[in-house]
Amino acid sequence: MREDSVTRRSPELIGCCQPLGAVALSDEDAEATAALFHALADPARVKVVNLLATRTEPVCACEFEPALRLSQPTVSHHLKKLTEAGLLEREQRGKWAYFSLNPQASSQLERLVRIPEVVR
Repeated sequence: MREDSVTRRSPELIGCCQPLGAVALSDEDAEATAALFHALADPARVKVVNLLATRTEPVCACEFEPALRLSQPTVSHHLKKLTEAGLLEREQRGKWAYFSLNPQASSQLERLVRIPEVVR
C-alpha cells in the first residue's frame, strides 16, 4: 500500500504544535469560567462590568439606573446575577448597596481571554 506525502508529513506538522488536551484548565476552572461568561451573556451586564472597570471606588446601585436607562428592578436583577456569579462584590452602606468588581473574577476572565500574538 502506497503512503502519500500528506500522511508522511502529518507527524512533522503535528509535532510542532501542542495538542488541545495540553491546556491546563481543570474541569472546575472550566465550569467556573463558563458561569462567569453565562452571567455576562446580557448587554446590560456587560455595561455594568464596563462601568465598574472604569471606576476606582465602589459604585452606588442608584447610579446604574440612569447609566443603563433601565428600571430599578431590572438593574437590581442584573446586579444580583453578576454578584451571584462572583463577578461583583456588594457592600451595604446604610440603605444603599455599593458594587465593585471582584478582583479574582476579573483576573480570571482577563487571563482566559488574553490571546498571545500569533507568529506568522
